[in-house]
Amino acid sequence: MSADSASTHPRLLLDEYLSLPVRLSIAAALAKVEDVEFGTVRDAIEVSDPVLSKQVAVLEAARYVDVRKGYVGKRPRTWLSLTDTGRAALQRHLQALHTLIADL
Repeated sequence: MSADSASTHPRLLLDEYLSLPVRLSIAAALAKVEDVEFGTVRDAIEVSDPVLSKQVAVLEAARYVDVRKGYVGKRPRTWLSLTDTGRAALQRHLQALHTLIADL
C-alpha cells in the first residue's frame, strides 16, 4: 500500500485516541458545548468518576481536551472542553468511520 492517502484503508485513518468508545463518547459530548462540568459529562456518557478521570487524562495528554479546575462557592469543580486539535481529530475520525462504512 502506498503512502498516498487515497489508497489508504479507512481503518488506518481512525484516530488512536478516539477508537476507544469511552473516549469517543467524551469527545462527542464535548463537541456540543463550549465547556461543561465533569459530573455532567460523567452522567451523560454513563461512566464512573475514575473511568472518566482516566480517559480525560489520556485525551488531555493528547491535547484533545482542556481541563480547568476552580470553585463554585467553596465546592471544587472541574470543567472540560474540547480543544481545536480535539475537534479536528474528531472530525477526521468520524470521516474515516463514514468512509469505512460506505465501503461495505
